[in-house]
Amino acid sequence: MIGRIVRPADFERVLSAPQRSRSAHFAIHHVSGEPQASRPSGLSTGDAPLIPVLSPELSTASAPSLGALVDESGASGPSGPSGHWLGLVVPKRHAKRAVTRNLIKRQARAAMARHLATLPAGLWVVRLRAPFDRAQFLSPASETLREAAHAEMDTLFDRAIRQPLPADGGGRLRPRARSKA
Repeated sequence: MIGRIVRPADFERVLSAPQRSRSAHFAIHHVSGEPQASRPSGLSTGDAPLIPVLSPELSTASAPSLGALVDESGASGPSGPSGHWLGLVVPKRHAKRAVTRNLIKRQARAAMARHLATLPAGLWVVRLRAPFDRAQFLSPASETLREAAHAEMDTLFDRAIRQPLPADGGGRLRPRARSKA
């Protein structure tokens, strides 16, 4: 099962790592590990904060104990994903229509599922880095666009699998120096 990356801190951590693979339209970033815990460190997964009771006369019973929060149930651990988490960055500036963004996201999830057995565990982010040519792909959800995204995603994940992991310190990319104008 593939988990979802939802916390901004996790996206920042993965996107700050060097690109694992890149194509004309997409880039893949990878970091080994797990998403950050979403509960404060003082609480265990079985403990849940109680609902604060503002006034005793407002309630006829004591506040009930809550189970795990909906957003956190199955986020990690034995009942959660098996060490693979996927995050998707598909900005509106590169894919104006929601139909196109959703198509790209579906293709990325399907490509990750196809390559799951050979991918190293950790957090993976697929990022759309350039728009598809609107003159070539007239319809936002055309079959040709779906096939092009499918083929490019497969190539992208194949390259990411074959490439060795970058070194922690020496493999990082340096930001480009900007000229002052």
